[in-house]
Amino acid sequence: MSDMEKTEFRLPEGIPAGGRGPESSVDATQQVADRDMEVNLRPKSLDEFIGQPKVRNQLDLVLSGARKRNVTPDHVLLSGPPGLGKTTMAMIIAQEMGSSLRMTSGPALERAGDLAAMLSNLMEGDVLFIDEIHRIARPAEEMLYMAMEDFRIDVIVGKGPGATSIPLEIAPFTLVGATTRSGMLTGPLRDRFGFTAQMEFYDTADLTRVVVRAARILGVGIDDDAAAEIASRSRGTPRIANRLLRRVRDYAEVHGDGHVTLAAAQAALVVFDVDEMGLDRLDRAVLSALIHGHGGGPVGVSTLAIAVGEEPSTVEEVCEPYLVRAGMVARTGRGRVATALAWQHLGLTPPPDAPGQHAV
Repeated sequence: MSDMEKTEFRLPEGIPAGGRGPESSVDATQQVADRDMEVNLRPKSLDEFIGQPKVRNQLDLVLSGARKRNVTPDHVLLSGPPGLGKTTMAMIIAQEMGSSLRMTSGPALERAGDLAAMLSNLMEGDVLFIDEIHRIARPAEEMLYMAMEDFRIDVIVGKGPGATSIPLEIAPFTLVGATTRSGMLTGPLRDRFGFTAQMEFYDTADLTRVVVRAARILGVGIDDDAAAEIASRSRGTPRIANRLLRRVRDYAEVHGDGHVTLAAAQAALVVFDVDEMGLDRLDRAVLSALIHGHGGGPVGVSTLAIAVGEEPSTVEEVCEPYLVRAGMVARTGRGRVATALAWQHLGLTPPPDAPGQHAV
């Protein structure tokens, strides 16, 4: 048996399909086990999904049109940074269409046979979700072309001159691909998706709604200003907002009555090394190495990684994207440079030649 994951998505007991109606209301006093946390915090329908209004409206048209024609929806490609809801959106697509969801990931599809085994087990209308689809092996990707277009695959039996190609019909399905690096997708694969959506970072207002909704599901009382404080430090990412809420809940239960106030939220985030800009210990270590160790740069990623004791890939993929988006680090041809905002964030006076000095 291959090592790929096959998961059929089903709603928790007591919640009807689509998540609509009075039966789907959440009891604020019910405590949710941590092992079921992610499943219970995920929205179950497009109406419940917070943020991404453009993607939601476009996807609603795609799914509504498919339901009216009684056909499987076009294949869907979801791209964007981690934690914005791509997996949740795939679950919602299956739920809205009343079908099963099969889940796997690109790295798990190392051979064409792995993909053939999964495709041959699909039922009509099923949704196949492939996370990190840009990392799928080339032989499996080439098999996927025919499956997406013609709902057919060719299975090779035997080796050498005696090998025989056997065509195998597969049930019509909808492929939902998710990628954090859309630029790494090959042209032929990208062109076979009927609908492509780019997930954007959330603003503080939408993230506050995410925090309030999650607190209600977790049975945590929270003040509006405390929810806004957590949202403002969540890097525009719902996954981070939910994680910070759980840690603030722990602090409020240990050091108080469990109700999350603004003071409790701020004190908890100090304990967990998340500052007012959403930077954690590693982010500040990178800025400190860049400014204190190299005068603000320019300096290469490998040098920064050695200074903070991390792998270059960690600095480049985990820290740098947010630091660049927050306007604290600038990427140049000679290396990374600390902006005036980075100097000020560390309580220092930026030099005259620091990027963004005049803007600040």
